[in-house]
Amino acid sequence: MYDKKWYDDLNKSSLTPPSYVFGIVWPLLYVSLIAYGVVTGIDDKCLGFCTPLIFFTIQMVLNLVWTTIFFRLRMLKTAFIIILVMIALTMVTMYETWKLDMKYFYILIPYILWISFASYLNGYIVFNN
Repeated sequence: MYDKKWYDDLNKSSLTPPSYVFGIVWPLLYVSLIAYGVVTGIDDKCLGFCTPLIFFTIQMVLNLVWTTIFFRLRMLKTAFIIILVMIALTMVTMYETWKLDMKYFYILIPYILWISFASYLNGYIVFNN
């Protein structure tokens, strides 16, 4: 776990949601991301290995690393760079998914919106602490 006092003492945006919101949003997003991986992976045009899944997998690894970098290691600038790369890779994933099958593309919309918002929150902390 992370030092809650350290995080609470940071200068955060007035748009920062209460902590419980993250506990609701992330599990829902992870369920949708698992669904995306499954439906894309079993699609006849993909069959477990295709361009969208390559970019998706890389950005998911970064997603999982981000928490450790931000909260445990407190490397705020590095975390900010990671989340910007996640956004770029997710956008590439979405573009490649659109070419594969439009309906899978829509699964990623809540995720790209949330990580874009999270990048704003991360950036605010970087530039105001």
